[in-house]
Amino acid sequence: MSQPGGVSLSVFFPAYNDAPALPALLEKTFAVLPRCAGDFEVIVINDGSQDATGEVLAELRRKYAPHLRVVTHPENRGYGGALRSGFAAATKELVFYTDGDGQFDPGELPRLLERMTPEVGLVNGYKLQRHDPWHRVWIGKVYNSMARLLFRIRIRDIDCDFRLIRRRLLEEIRLTSTSGTICVELVRKLELSHCRVEEVGVHHYPRMHGRSQFFRVRSLARTFWQLLRLYVRLVILPRVNGQDARLA
Repeated sequence: MSQPGGVSLSVFFPAYNDAPALPALLEKTFAVLPRCAGDFEVIVINDGSQDATGEVLAELRRKYAPHLRVVTHPENRGYGGALRSGFAAATKELVFYTDGDGQFDPGELPRLLERMTPEVGLVNGYKLQRHDPWHRVWIGKVYNSMARLLFRIRIRDIDCDFRLIRRRLLEEIRLTSTSGTICVELVRKLELSHCRVEEVGVHHYPRMHGRSQFFRVRSLARTFWQLLRLYVRLVILPRVNGQDARLA
């Protein structure tokens, strides 16, 4: 990767009821960014949070102005909707995102930037060890294996939301998912672009605040149903119709 002065970077965090985690997360982010990027912006997508996320972000905006922007959804649009808003809001050459719950450390971002050479389009993290309750670990393994098999995805950890992407590639694909299946859709379409993909091991930490929105019976059922619909749209229909799956 080029020297920090030549790196143009958008960083964003989807956040839903993450008020307790955001101050420390943004403090770590603004500590590392001047060391690895000459031109950067930080964006938080407040996805219809019902806790004090809005108030916390208002205070953080005053602290980190002018580099921090907040995009607020009046109603919750789901994880996919939050990511799509983040990608749309990003303006820099490279786009990095991770979740707003603090389970990943933005201080490890330089490890991804080191692998972002000119021919690379995606640098994807993978969890060195997952620090979640056993049932979440088990469900995550099943989901990851199923998604990799169905969509022929090559990266090892689809469920690791610690990603660095070239923005021009995001502009060439169309994302439609509103749930956590957007990660499958995103990675599948980026791999279909034939860009080079690199992977980097990153640390995963226990959730200290709140509760995952994904690991609930209703959310899991909806996600697996959307995964099957996504399979039809991205794998079956392009084969039948001869269309470009990146735009499906």
